[in-house]
Amino acid sequence: MRDVIDQLEGWWRDGRPAALATVVGTFRSAPRQPGASMLVGSAGEAVGSVSGGCVEGAVYELGQQVLADERPVLQRYGVSDDDAFAVGLTCGGILDVFVEKVTPQTYDQLGRIAAAIRDEEPVAVATVVAGPSELLGSRLVVWPDRTEGGTGSDRIDDAVRDDVRGLLDSGRNATLTYGVNGERRGEGLQVFVESFAPPPRMIVFGAIDFAAAVARIGSFLGFRVTVCDARPVFATASRFPGANEVVVEWPHRYLQAESDAGRVDQRTALCVLTHDPKFDVPLLEVALRLPEVGYIGAMGSRRTHDDRLERLRERGVTEAEIERMSSPIGLDLGARTPEETAVSIAAEMIAQHWGGAGARLADREGPIHTS
Repeated sequence: MRDVIDQLEGWWRDGRPAALATVVGTFRSAPRQPGASMLVGSAGEAVGSVSGGCVEGAVYELGQQVLADERPVLQRYGVSDDDAFAVGLTCGGILDVFVEKVTPQTYDQLGRIAAAIRDEEPVAVATVVAGPSELLGSRLVVWPDRTEGGTGSDRIDDAVRDDVRGLLDSGRNATLTYGVNGERRGEGLQVFVESFAPPPRMIVFGAIDFAAAVARIGSFLGFRVTVCDARPVFATASRFPGANEVVVEWPHRYLQAESDAGRVDQRTALCVLTHDPKFDVPLLEVALRLPEVGYIGAMGSRRTHDDRLERLRERGVTEAEIERMSSPIGLDLGARTPEETAVSIAAEMIAQHWGGAGARLADREGPIHTS
């Protein structure tokens, strides 16, 4: 919903009904992830995408149906000999799409959700997408410190609230399954949770030309990017237009302070590009001992890498801690320029996050997406 929230909120404030179609489940090589959304407006508009073009026509028609009869629908789109080029997915994947009518009466929390997303305040929406008809489409909106709405069942709401907060902490979307009375080990009730956590952080250490390229690609991938360097002559906002902020501070002190303040978590990416031991060794000593960091990469030649390892071991950094570091940073793409190197680093981060091998897809067999 994040991609279409501005349009949806505008229609909502004008009192114009819209059908909101959301991907709530994917299987095999589905083209988009859970949370991808498409709107069908009351005047026939279509905004957003749930599949990149494969099933949008069928979802559009379903949206018009939901606008007319006001009943939410969970629809599965797959591939078969008959419908592969009509309403199926030519990639061989399967999508579960939930379509609901949105008006100020049916979704009174929408304005507050939209404000939270704009303000980067964590919020999650848990919607019943399958189960008893009287529960279908009911939703619980969860902030870290409060909730709104609900299913009408305190037992269901209690179970959902606790699970949703765990998903919100990690910024994950998921479909949760319960018994129809909220039993955690039961079946019959499916609740889709869409988490709107603040953007994950990327902290780039070293105000060099490679850092400018990494900051740009980090922003493109949806990170909130900070560039940090102890040298004020180089660490200037004008040199790093792709960064959200530029900080002049010794890198290890800045990272420790950010961690102590709770602003470093399992979604944070740390890119150490200084390849200068007086900066990167104290910094990596701090980074490798943090309990939760999503990615730690350090730039440097093989000689720099070997020297760095020796210095870290002298400081008591363990082999298990060193294993958390990607050094030299990036995948082997043959990169030369700062921009190519930034792509290499981003590729490694993506592969690590999703468990990819970094190999050519043309050389592999089987499905492209394994999860």
